[in-house]
Amino acid sequence: MQLQDKVAVITGAASGIGKEIARSFAEAGATVAIADRNAAAADAAADELRSAGGRSLGIAMDVTSESEVDSGIAAVVEAYGRIDVLVSNAGIQIVAPLEQFSYGDWKRLLAIHLDGAFLTTRAALRHMYRQGGGSIIYMGSVHSKEASVLKAPYVTAKHGLIGLAKVVAKEGAKHGVRANVICPGFVRTPLVDKQIPEQAQKLGISEDDVIQQIMLKDTVDGEFTTARDVAEAALFFASFESKALTGQSLIVSHGWFMQ
Repeated sequence: MQLQDKVAVITGAASGIGKEIARSFAEAGATVAIADRNAAAADAAADELRSAGGRSLGIAMDVTSESEVDSGIAAVVEAYGRIDVLVSNAGIQIVAPLEQFSYGDWKRLLAIHLDGAFLTTRAALRHMYRQGGGSIIYMGSVHSKEASVLKAPYVTAKHGLIGLAKVVAKEGAKHGVRANVICPGFVRTPLVDKQIPEQAQKLGISEDDVIQQIMLKDTVDGEFTTARDVAEAALFFASFESKALTGQSLIVSHGWFMQ
């Protein structure tokens, strides 16, 4: 199996894309730590994996809390002895025109996406360096490459993850650590479902128009990216042990953005 005997930590993994990545990793043989600020949901997701024959535990973790991140990562190492893969997936979305965006919302979104990526990366690297290797995967977005209206802090944060991954790839190389970014298009998760009526209201168009004219307009087939699509990309990066692909980003968007 591709990740047999590997230990993976996935943040924001109690639902959505993170949960699907956790399932994919467990199927590939990994032991999976479900890290989420919702402790009950993290435990429930871990229970599901164990019921299916996998090895998993839930970890309560607010990725913006230095103490919770450090203690959560330490708990995984105490339980399993190592960390081979970190998937920095936790995120939120807040939609508003830039001139109306509150500073508090700006800081909150950047803290979850960027501070969370930094804190979890730092904590994981300390163990990966000692053990001689690992893979760090950041959940970017097509918005790591492109911009959309109403999403200033999200676009800013997702662009930032590209830069962080490149630095980790260079600093981590001598320690056997790789870093990559997955850049999905729109995935029909609760996070995206919440945006549809919000954008419809702010742009003065119907919800169907938001889907067809904004979210899927530039795809080649008018289809949403699926959580499984993203999970397959994560599995690819996690199991590709050569440094040939380190520091790279992979767009998973049904052709919405091509490069």
